Amino acid sequence: MKFVAGLTCHLCGARYPAEASWVCAECLGPLEVSYDYAAVRGAISRSLIESRPRSLWRYLELLPVSEPRTGFDSGFTPLVRATRLARELGVAELYLKDDSVNHPTFSYKDRVVSIAATRAVELGFQVFGCASTGNLAGSVAAHAARLGLACYVFIPHDLEPAKVLGAAIYGPTVVSVEGNYDDVNRLCTQIADRYGWGFANINLRAYYAEGAKTMAFEIAEQLGWRFPDHVVSPVAGGTLLPRIFKGFRELREVGLVSGTLPKIHAAQPAGSAPVIHALDAGLEFPEPVKPDTIAKSLAIGNPADGFQVVKVVKETGGAGASATDEEILDAVGLLARTEGIFTEPAGGTTLAVARTLIQRGVIKPTESVVICITGNGYKTAEVMFDRVASPIRIGRSLAEFERAVGARLPARAAGARA
Repeated sequence: MKFVAGLTCHLCGARYPAEASWVCAECLGPLEVSYDYAAVRGAISRSLIESRPRSLWRYLELLPVSEPRTGFDSGFTPLVRATRLARELGVAELYLKDDSVNHPTFSYKDRVVSIAATRAVELGFQVFGCASTGNLAGSVAAHAARLGLACYVFIPHDLEPAKVLGAAIYGPTVVSVEGNYDDVNRLCTQIADRYGWGFANINLRAYYAEGAKTMAFEIAEQLGWRFPDHVVSPVAGGTLLPRIFKGFRELREVGLVSGTLPKIHAAQPAGSAPVIHALDAGLEFPEPVKPDTIAKSLAIGNPADGFQVVKVVKETGGAGASATDEEILDAVGLLARTEGIFTEPAGGTTLAVARTLIQRGVIKPTESVVICITGNGYKTAEVMFDRVASPIRIGRSLAEFERAVGARLPARAAGARA
């Protein structure tokens, strides 16, 4: 924490100590962590970072904790050069930041929870919890188990079964709320205030959000310490997209990367697109909507950081677009067929929107683009059951195989054994 200057209101600039605060007492704006960048610049270097273990903690000087306590294998996920997908989309330089294999719970949430859980311990919280659309619940429960914290996770009643199991397996108290995510979040805010529990995405949100910027740190490092031209990010509560921009900005601030900052683009499902509606209408603050989408991890109708998303998209010269459920599922299949990555509908949303932005000419064929894949498809596998071919059922003989599959057999390779 020696490089942390405190918490600063994103709206009015009021300053606060680095405690468990989440809204400004002056204007009710959100608080974010600020740093002494001059001191960081003198303490950090590319060589120092590269000498450390491959986890998000390699960027410790720009993270708001004193000492890591969990998440030692979280972060530093693959940046995949997606050549086959690039050809399909019509661009030359396409990368996938693949947090579908993040550790331990296979989503980008392991980044933010590593920070929030560590800070919860440092601030003395005995109970750690969250309001969640699924991925966060699993990550909070897993990291709480590792730290020995009592854990409560609150979820909408219609969450995908695999995501419920993915949280329950770690032994938290799982509370299913009759309502959508916005109802769950409102209840958790009351509970945090009444009982003094540490909620990752409520009273610990300022610290939680800092974990998201490690995705930007890694992208730049994995590209050889340079910025891409474009980044396409999904938007749910709005944590990730603004912090990707903050991460890039900080790298430039402390002298690790130079050059023009990327354009950041927002992706939402058509059935839950308050940010896209705001961008299209020229609004500063998104107006709440009632979510209705297959992409449940993005089904947040009143995103807490929605206005920051709008601001960053505009500031960077980015754009936003939405994708229908049909387009989302098509993109899930496309990603699997071209690059061997199975993502949940949130990743399908991001890819579908990237495709739209390329078709519109927002992203040029010669420009580099990174698409953020934030969750694993095995958690939501049921959405693709009707989109894959059924197995071909045969007996045990070669003759049956050839009768059933014959026309599909490839030509015998030269030199193959007869």
